[in-house]
Amino acid sequence: MSEARGTIRQTATEQQISELDGRSRNRPPKDGLPIQIEMERAKKNEETEEILAKLDRMMPNVTFRDINNTTSAKNSKATILNHKDSYCVGEHLMVRLDMYDHLGKRKEYGGDFLRARIYSLDLKAGASGSIKDFRNGTYLVNFTLFWEGNVRASILLIHPSEGISALWASRKKGYDKIAFTGKFLNGTSEVTTECGFNLTRNAELCEYLDERDQEAFYCLKPKHVPCDAFIRLKSYNKPVSYLTTLEQSLFKRSNIGVQIPQMTGEIHVVQCEDNQTKASEKCRLETNPPFPSGFVWQNQWHPLFCNLSMFNALEQIQTCLKGKLVYFMGDSTVRQWMENLKRRVPNLTYLDVHVGEKPQKLIAVSTSQNIQIQWKKHGHPYIGSLEYIVKDHSYITRDIDDIAGDKNTVLVISLGQHFRPFPIEFFIRRAINIRQAIRRLLLRSPGTRVIIKGENIREMDINQERFSDFHGYAQYLAAKDVFRDLEVAFLDAWDMTVAYNTKDVHPPDYVVWNEINAVFNSIC
Repeated sequence: MSEARGTIRQTATEQQISELDGRSRNRPPKDGLPIQIEMERAKKNEETEEILAKLDRMMPNVTFRDINNTTSAKNSKATILNHKDSYCVGEHLMVRLDMYDHLGKRKEYGGDFLRARIYSLDLKAGASGSIKDFRNGTYLVNFTLFWEGNVRASILLIHPSEGISALWASRKKGYDKIAFTGKFLNGTSEVTTECGFNLTRNAELCEYLDERDQEAFYCLKPKHVPCDAFIRLKSYNKPVSYLTTLEQSLFKRSNIGVQIPQMTGEIHVVQCEDNQTKASEKCRLETNPPFPSGFVWQNQWHPLFCNLSMFNALEQIQTCLKGKLVYFMGDSTVRQWMENLKRRVPNLTYLDVHVGEKPQKLIAVSTSQNIQIQWKKHGHPYIGSLEYIVKDHSYITRDIDDIAGDKNTVLVISLGQHFRPFPIEFFIRRAINIRQAIRRLLLRSPGTRVIIKGENIREMDINQERFSDFHGYAQYLAAKDVFRDLEVAFLDAWDMTVAYNTKDVHPPDYVVWNEINAVFNSIC
């Protein structure tokens, strides 16, 4: 375990492990720690609080006593402000939203969680729209008309503002929506125990602590078994909810992602001579891409303002990867990248590092092309009902510290989906730690290419209190804030999956390939 690089303690006092809910994670520095670490901790805590405060200011804080007083997609209205018979490619379509409740009363505050998209089914085209909230029940949706043809607009009410207020309050209330079962080896037999981030009961604990990065995980210590005998872990959804029965009614599947009625049908878009623009610059992923960052046409992703090369041929892929060492770190959405590349490049061969086990580390090599690709899952929390070995379970920061780096080294990091059920301070702190590790990497190897992959939108029929896309969107905003001043590329997978309308935590192969192709344009 990576925590062994810190300390493994047989016991922890109740004061040490109480209330790991953001501010309480900012425990006082231990005696004897270097002053530099103390100063870095204080700076990290301050930045975490600043980002949380920004998010707090964005969130509605409303209560309701009757579901009829919540936002109704059916009763709300969408009005095109610049309506005309036809539009030129590159023009904007401006839509005003006026939100009403289920009784037909106009809403007087904002905070609804909306998703806007234009699309043409026959052209396999789509793009995200940007949304401005005037905080008074009125919104302005701006669509850029990227392609020629008949275009439709879709504006969904994912959650009403009352639901967002409830989800945000619930998220702040603790770490116990997800529980963990740890397995320890006692001689030749195995014993199980409860594990997690906030075990406050009066019992002897195993504390797995990374002192430098303030990362801690705990297990109730089995009797007569040392903490070093920790071997496996799995998670399960705990029957815990901080939503009232009334609030829970907002998150029935029929109330999630409801279409707001349109005032018109198809939009006719034509190519106008004055609007013809041709991008000549080769595409590279940016640190702070615009939103939307591109559009889908014929199922291919087209970034704004640059010419994207398509690495569809095997020879092109091999040429791009030749001599490269590629690290995918994080969740299963970048494991998909690894699996996709393995299918496309026949001479990549897996090294089976854990026969018969659920993979938590994948390595594929091509000796003829001198290619090595590795995927490794991130450290706690990793949510999964199947057990996984904790010996190789390490934090991304520690894995980055082990990378030498050079111009042929590529690092792709994906973080987010497994953090959704926990207080967002937890995610922010981890992102800051990863940023610090990337800075250390770029100091010793400025030629290393680093890409931060934003998280995807996902299914709507999951438990919303734990895994709603609202939680993912808050993390998406926080990640962009954390990494904004770092010399890394940001792949806006949120924008891409909205444009593709995937609604699946594991998008189809053609979407995954377009994500990989965008990265190839930056590294090759």
